[in-house]
Amino acid sequence: MNDRNLVRGLFLIAISLAFGLQSLRYTIGGFSHAGPGLFPLMVSSLLLLIGLITVVRSRFVERVHLEFNTKNIAVILASLGGFAVISQHLNMTAGIVFMVFCASFAGTAAYSVTRNLKIAAGLIAVALAFQKLLGFNLPLY
Repeated sequence: MNDRNLVRGLFLIAISLAFGLQSLRYTIGGFSHAGPGLFPLMVSSLLLLIGLITVVRSRFVERVHLEFNTKNIAVILASLGGFAVISQHLNMTAGIVFMVFCASFAGTAAYSVTRNLKIAAGLIAVALAFQKLLGFNLPLY
């Protein structure tokens, strides 16, 4: 099972089932009066559909060898862990900046401070929109 496309599809199916089955614990409601389980069920259903399409597509395209780069996995996990710790103890803006700069070490492109600043600014703008427009309680500053 060295086909990256097949593994990608199976992983998407597993994630969608994990969240979709958990969403059934909540009331679903209807489209006119949605319950708390409707949105996660809809998103996981779409993710399941994408996963199934990916698995079927993997049978018709050329196999791509699956490789694990443990250094990159460790860098991404460290950036997510650092984001959580910094957001908890300092603020979320600093956590986002740390996450972007740390995670970019896992990329194949040349390291660019200006690109990382632009990505961090975009993510902070999205978080600020969630905070101000949707009323999320995010500790941005």
